[in-house]
Amino acid sequence: MDTIDKNILVSSIDPGLVETDFSNVRFHGDTEKAKNVYKGLIPLTGDDVADAVIYCATRPPHVNIAEITLLAARQASATIVYREE
Repeated sequence: MDTIDKNILVSSIDPGLVETDFSNVRFHGDTEKAKNVYKGLIPLTGDDVADAVIYCATRPPHVNIAEITLLAARQASATIVYREE
């Protein structure tokens, strides 16, 4: 809202579960715990998020993508995830 008169477009990309090294850092190098975060589902990848960024950045000048919520197929929200056994 602060940039509306400046011709600056702002997009927010809000990804859900993305498999990165973050879980290894979060669990202080405990690889098994880090793997369990994504167990039973196929998480997003960094490339999935990058595609959304590229999409926003390549719209025509008259188009602004305000927000993209990007979730894994088995993720309904930040706290609701369906995991295969």
